[in-house]
Amino acid sequence: MDLRAELLKSIWYAFTALDVEKSGKVSKSQLKVLSHNLYTVLCIPHDPVALEEHFRDDDDGPVSSQGYMPYLNKYILDKVEEGAFVKENFDELCWTLTAKKNYKPDRNGNSVVSHQDAFKLWCLFNFLSEDKYPLVMVPDEVEYLLKKICTAMNVELNSCELDDYLSQEPQGQGGLTVWQFLDMVNSGRFLRGIEQEAISMAVEEVYQEVIEDGYLWKKGQLRRNWSERWFMLKPSVLSYYMSEERKEKKGSIALDKHCCVEVLPDRDGKRCMFCVKTSSRTYEMSASDTRQRQEWTLAIQTAIRLQAEGKKSLHKDLKQKRREQREQREQRKAAKEEETQRLKQLQEEKERKLQELELLKEAQRQAEILLQEEEQRRRQQHEEMQRTLEIQLREAEQARASMQAEMVLKEAEAERQRKRILELEDMQERLQEALQQEVKARQDEEAVRYAQARLLAEEEEKLKELMKLKEEQEEYIIKTQREKQVLKQEMENKNKCLEEAQKQLEEVRVNRQRVDQDVMAAQRKLRQASTNVKHWNVQMNRLMHPIGPGDKRTNVSGGVFAGYQPLLSQRDSSLK
Repeated sequence: MDLRAELLKSIWYAFTALDVEKSGKVSKSQLKVLSHNLYTVLCIPHDPVALEEHFRDDDDGPVSSQGYMPYLNKYILDKVEEGAFVKENFDELCWTLTAKKNYKPDRNGNSVVSHQDAFKLWCLFNFLSEDKYPLVMVPDEVEYLLKKICTAMNVELNSCELDDYLSQEPQGQGGLTVWQFLDMVNSGRFLRGIEQEAISMAVEEVYQEVIEDGYLWKKGQLRRNWSERWFMLKPSVLSYYMSEERKEKKGSIALDKHCCVEVLPDRDGKRCMFCVKTSSRTYEMSASDTRQRQEWTLAIQTAIRLQAEGKKSLHKDLKQKRREQREQREQRKAAKEEETQRLKQLQEEKERKLQELELLKEAQRQAEILLQEEEQRRRQQHEEMQRTLEIQLREAEQARASMQAEMVLKEAEAERQRKRILELEDMQERLQEALQQEVKARQDEEAVRYAQARLLAEEEEKLKELMKLKEEQEEYIIKTQREKQVLKQEMENKNKCLEEAQKQLEEVRVNRQRVDQDVMAAQRKLRQASTNVKHWNVQMNRLMHPIGPGDKRTNVSGGVFAGYQPLLSQRDSSLK
């Protein structure tokens, strides 16, 4: 059983625990929380994008186990690395989810095993259960596990009582479920008079033996001091940690076919010593007692041997062998049952054939009796038939004579019938001719009626067309009148506009005449102004001659120019 199959068993319990309605489906929010916890305990990098994308809220409803498996395989199981996580933490997560719903110990505290021991028994059950769902443990594996626990307590298991219990307990899929197994252990039926502490120690011992881990003292390589470490044995490696929580890994010893285990004498105050020799280093260790040393040395030697043979684990190998033995036993049992069935069928076939032989003999005797009776009856029938034929022959002779007389009468009657038939045939021909004439007359009448109906239909169609033309003419007349009124209105409007335009034209003409008069007045003023300018220019030229020096003339000339200054300003303004 590989790591993926082991993890799937525990995850199956967690999934079924979340299926509250037992419909085979779990809500997406619960699967989202479960996946997040699996990421954490399996030490896988979280992928929140894939988690939100796969379990986004939509209308698809809850998810079945088949719908959850693709995500579980792709984003979780494919990324799991053996040795990178603590499997006990993973099992505790799944156990917490499933035990809360399914595990029901005695409320009065009278349970044989504690909650922690129930968890370890659950782990052992998963290890020994069949690789098919729902998970069950076959009776042979139940007996094997109980024997291991009883052997650890030096107690002998009552196999007969166990067989009686298993025969009375309803078994689905050929075995017990884990909850039936825990109820059986808690019932105290097979562990009477044993203290809970002893049972807990036995469960712990079997758990450590199957899981293959525990405390040992290890001697350091550099400082050469002794330190207590928690060792965990895997098929190809012996890892050791600071404590059983396995949070801090201190190292590992790779196991291959070149490794060996040797027992060492006690020294340095340590007892029950042994060493593991590899191709590069020798590791010295010390167990708590001789039994633990023997178990560890045997387990490591077995792991080395299985590694050389390409196998996984001692207990897995033993489980596989027990399974093969069960299969061989079941095959032999099935073959024996098949042989017994075949012999039974042969015996039944033989008895059936003997019965058939007796029936055949009886049928032969009955057939002989029936044959004799049939022969006698046939002889009697032959004699009776012969007498009957003789009587019939005489009756036939008499009938022949009477028939000849009847034949003569029949021939006369037949002649009369032939004549009657000829007459009837002639009458039939005349009737057929009359019938044909009647049919032809009716056909002509139908043709006339059809022509009349067609003419009526055409007349009605033409009447409809005439009415339609009349309606169109009336509509056209109404439309023409409306258009005439519109044109009349438009002509009136245009006449009004024309009158207004004529008025405006008259006003424009009047304005033009007035403007022409203004222009002519302006031209007259301009000509007068130009005449005045010329006049004043002459006057100016006359007055601009130089005058000789002298005070009096100077004052006079200045006075004269002062008098002409307004005239010059007036001339400039008129020119402008």
